[in-house]
Amino acid sequence: MADSHTNQNEPPKISSLTTDADALNDAENDVKLNSRDQREALPGEPKCIICGRYGEYICDETDDDVCSLECKQALLSKIANSLSPVGGFPQPKKIPAADECFYVRDSDYESGTLSMASGQAELLRKKLDIHVKGDVMAPVLSFTSCNLPDKLLHNIEAAGYDMPTPVQMQAIPAALMGKNMLVLADTGSGKSASFLIPIASRCASHRLQFVSDKKRPLAMVLTPTRELCIQVEEHAKLLGKGLPFKTALVVGGEAMAGQLYRIQQGVELIVGTPGRLVDLLTKHEVDLDDVMSFVVDEVDCMLQRGFRDQVFQIYRALSQPQVLMYSATMSNDLEKMINSLVKGTVVISVGEPNRPNKAVKQLSIWVESKKKKQKLFDILASEKHFRPPAVVYVGSRLGADLLANAITVATGIKAVSIHGEKPMKERREIMQSFLVGEVPVVVATGVLGRGVDLLGVRQVIVFDMPNSIKEYVHQIGRASRMGEEGQAIVFVNEENKNVFAELIDVLKSSGAAVPQELVNSRYSTGLFSRGKGSKKRKHKW
Repeated sequence: MADSHTNQNEPPKISSLTTDADALNDAENDVKLNSRDQREALPGEPKCIICGRYGEYICDETDDDVCSLECKQALLSKIANSLSPVGGFPQPKKIPAADECFYVRDSDYESGTLSMASGQAELLRKKLDIHVKGDVMAPVLSFTSCNLPDKLLHNIEAAGYDMPTPVQMQAIPAALMGKNMLVLADTGSGKSASFLIPIASRCASHRLQFVSDKKRPLAMVLTPTRELCIQVEEHAKLLGKGLPFKTALVVGGEAMAGQLYRIQQGVELIVGTPGRLVDLLTKHEVDLDDVMSFVVDEVDCMLQRGFRDQVFQIYRALSQPQVLMYSATMSNDLEKMINSLVKGTVVISVGEPNRPNKAVKQLSIWVESKKKKQKLFDILASEKHFRPPAVVYVGSRLGADLLANAITVATGIKAVSIHGEKPMKERREIMQSFLVGEVPVVVATGVLGRGVDLLGVRQVIVFDMPNSIKEYVHQIGRASRMGEEGQAIVFVNEENKNVFAELIDVLKSSGAAVPQELVNSRYSTGLFSRGKGSKKRKHKW
């Protein structure tokens, strides 16, 4: 890597020895990391062969003009793929730790674009607040560094991904290598894509290399809610468009016969809720022997509630698949539970678990229970404070219906409710009308509290504070997607004393103001939250 222009008329060459993390040493070499950091080319200036921006550098392997390290990697990957007979994998070499159908080139993880020195990898992780436990590959800075099929790369770009998020940088290469993983990252950080991209790549490669008349499922994703299942499957369809990658949605509220028929016709991925999947597997014969990847999304919820036995039952029906577990929060004993499910799990975390998304600005308001409705109406009626579309979280299904109706009557603002007792068809219609802007307010229970990307939503109002601070973290996380700034307003009063200590901790860690009533409460120390004489709770993992 040239440090600077040695000749004003000759751009520096990006050395073939340069890796992604070299770009972190900006003070020394000032090389652009991403194409979007580069300016547009002026008339007469060289243009990047990949993106058309100012070709400030020359790739010394091809002598082509490039604008950044990102485009250099894209250029070399494109050349490598063009030389590949099938799917960009010339001279296949088997990876012992991976499944029976995934191959990479000899040089990919030894000295090629997917590798960087350990010191450089640690520097990159430190910069991005990535933490790892266990043997895991170095992070990557572009999707083109992952040797994905060309069609999948096109679909990723079409889906709006310019470059991977931090969780995707670390989790995607590890997943492609067949690692079992626990991944912890903020809500809205791109976790779904970090498991769907490797799954789509591996499934497509399998189908291309092992053509079979009997197309049994190759991957399975479990989530706790129907809404999240629908979202994950839709995302999978976008990424798998044009690839041998069909999906099946298996959730309650819809006819099982149609779901079974879909699977029997041949699919690569099943996305479902645990209850319906257990029901389907119990009543019908579904061959899951080929399942390579098993994803448990929102794993803390899935293993600590009524889903646990069902998740274990489904896992035992599989033939030792790769296990990928994801969440934004975790408890002290979650790792122990996970070790009982699968051994040798790599832990990847971005940021600090159990902390709110930093992009969400929190406003905590002390409001007595009998005054909460009027306070909500005042916020919704204020042009200064109401930022539609907004989600209002409540603690019960009946409360959701009653509050939605009260909002409409008192303010004239159209509000609808969504909860688990509503038919699936109605829930789909409500979500559609909300996401296209026809309904400015949705009053929801926990069905929208986990994992669901509420596009366009930048305001969340927690009307009923949940009993768990983890659920609060998930709920307010719906106000931000991919780092975009959002706002969360939370109503709190003496009824929420069991979470006072943790709420104060969360608010302070985020730089948010703490209501004086909350500070002065005898419950704020945590001494009373678990009975007389109990110690203050600690936050660790």
